[in-house]
Amino acid sequence: MEFLNVIGSIFMFFLFVAWIWVVISVITDIFRSDDLDGWGKGLWMMFVIITPWLGVLLYLIFRGEGMQKRSMQAMTDAAEAQQAYIQNIAGISTADELSKLAELKEKGVITESEFEAQKAKLLK
Repeated sequence: MEFLNVIGSIFMFFLFVAWIWVVISVITDIFRSDDLDGWGKGLWMMFVIITPWLGVLLYLIFRGEGMQKRSMQAMTDAAEAQQAYIQNIAGISTADELSKLAELKEKGVITESEFEAQKAKLLK
């Protein structure tokens, strides 16, 4: 009987951690949303704080589809900022990288389509 109590306690702890994770994800998404104004964010936060289970459930139902898009956009923005910081610190300019790509294309290491794709990526 004690073994079942231990398993039940572990399961309840897992559910508690999962709940905290979902609440933090929803709160993060509320503040990350560009399409919500201050009042909208405030109302969603009030709803999540006052009635947590219902607030989180309704947020996931009505706005859950965009959560992944906003999360991916945040990760992309962070990666671009990190790349820009590294390039700034390393002192590598876009012109230097383009000349290296041109050399690789001339040597036959990369194809024309790969060169154009990398060039477009650098110039965006």
